[in-house]
Amino acid sequence: MKKALMCIPNISEGIVHEIMEQIVNVVRQTAGVKLVNYSSDADHNRSVLTYLGEPEAVLEATKSMTLKAFSLIDMAQHKGSHPRLGAVDVVPFVPLRGLEIAETVEISRQFGKFVGTQGVPVFYYEDSATQPERQSLTKIRQGQYEGLAEKLKEPIWLPDEGAAIFNPKSGAVVTGARSPLVAFNVNLHSTNLDIADRIAKAVRHLNGGFRYVRAMGVALKEKGLVQISMNLVNYPKTPLPRVLETIRSEAARYGVTIAGTEIIGTIPLGVVEEIIKHYIQAHDFELSQIIETALIE
Repeated sequence: MKKALMCIPNISEGIVHEIMEQIVNVVRQTAGVKLVNYSSDADHNRSVLTYLGEPEAVLEATKSMTLKAFSLIDMAQHKGSHPRLGAVDVVPFVPLRGLEIAETVEISRQFGKFVGTQGVPVFYYEDSATQPERQSLTKIRQGQYEGLAEKLKEPIWLPDEGAAIFNPKSGAVVTGARSPLVAFNVNLHSTNLDIADRIAKAVRHLNGGFRYVRAMGVALKEKGLVQISMNLVNYPKTPLPRVLETIRSEAARYGVTIAGTEIIGTIPLGVVEEIIKHYIQAHDFELSQIIETALIE
């Protein structure tokens, strides 16, 4: 059985289609790698790629894609509503088949060492973190790109790879190994960012919400909406429908309704199973009932 690795890089460009197409084409043209999903958000000014393949091919695709992004994106000109540190902001590696998390950590560090040689500071997070306080992406990104120059002067924020020198064009890269998560956004019929922030606080773990939810409020100015942007980092223990219904209830307190939701990138089948059980109330439903699962090797 061949090993399979997935990579989900977040790129700080979501407006200029031509730039992202050049970056994504690097992945498309890498032998042994399958591009599964690619989406851009203009308000966030951010794009998310999802691709998979054998570990060596995925690592090579990620290196080449990163070099292309470094050449095309100038962070000194970047504006967007999503927190970010660099042109290639965060690069998670996720083991899918035949890979242990320790092997995936090693792959992320091979990538990190490569980026460090390009004059870009690198921080390891999640299972690849070298210090407990660096496990959290939120903590690493505090201050964002605008505060990075000062952050690199602090001994506690010495990069894991690369020199502690601010790179104004490319910023910094965060990379690491992690388990699959669900990137899930809920849009509200409102332009009041304070409401989105309050609801985000109600569901996120940091403020006493769900243990495995990270959330923040975001203004979607082009759409005339606000959004609760979330990562569900352990979907079996904190199911997506439970989070959505809590947001619906919290929004009703402010006289606000849900305009729609977004799933960014790919999701495990287990998420679909929980959605079916919750909303159709088919409590005995099993994934084996989905025809296409019989075709999966």
